[in-house]
Amino acid sequence: MSEDMQPALVERKRGEGAKFVYEILRDDILNLVLEPGSPIDEIQLSQRLSMSRTPIREALVRLASEGLVTTLPNRSTVVSPIDFLNLHTFFDAITLMYRVTTRLAAQHYKSADLDIIRQKQNDFAEAVAAQDALAMISTNRDFHAAIADAGRNAYFTGLFCRLLDEGRRIMRIYYSSFEDRLPHRYVVEHEDMIVAIEARDIDLADQLAAAHADQIVKQIQQMIASDRRVSVPL
Repeated sequence: MSEDMQPALVERKRGEGAKFVYEILRDDILNLVLEPGSPIDEIQLSQRLSMSRTPIREALVRLASEGLVTTLPNRSTVVSPIDFLNLHTFFDAITLMYRVTTRLAAQHYKSADLDIIRQKQNDFAEAVAAQDALAMISTNRDFHAAIADAGRNAYFTGLFCRLLDEGRRIMRIYYSSFEDRLPHRYVVEHEDMIVAIEARDIDLADQLAAAHADQIVKQIQQMIASDRRVSVPL
């Protein structure tokens, strides 16, 4: 993009205010451009984006609700750290919610729910085909949130969506382990879950959801624990 086009772009986006700031910060956080624990300078952002601090603060509130930033006691804001030490507790919780919400969807869905779930799956499949990691993260989240909605339990849906939001950087690591070329079989796993839900096969839906969660957990664990040392002759 030429420099003479940039002011026009900023001006066009400025009207979207908090949404514009949110999307910029979210993408930088998910792509690990803003590293876990790094400070977010509202004044610097205000100057960079040529806007007041009000939409920036609104964006930070939204990011905090999704677990991506943390406000410290001194009112400064940092990118939320990834708690690798207690990652097993996150895996326990999200695996349980994959299972519970998929079981309930098979039990309680209505025909309109399946239309929404299928559309979210189409969006995910397109993101995978495009090797667009950020789109994969958001569409995968929306797919599982749609399944949770079909289960008709707002408490489970709320908890699961929070876990999905907090886990988006973990999913970024997951997709990075495939160099953003997610094998098609993982798209098929979603399709299989839809088939089980539509058939109201509660036990199969549970089994597929558990297996889906397990492969994600194992892939992430393998990447985190892999030996990447380089042998250097001395």
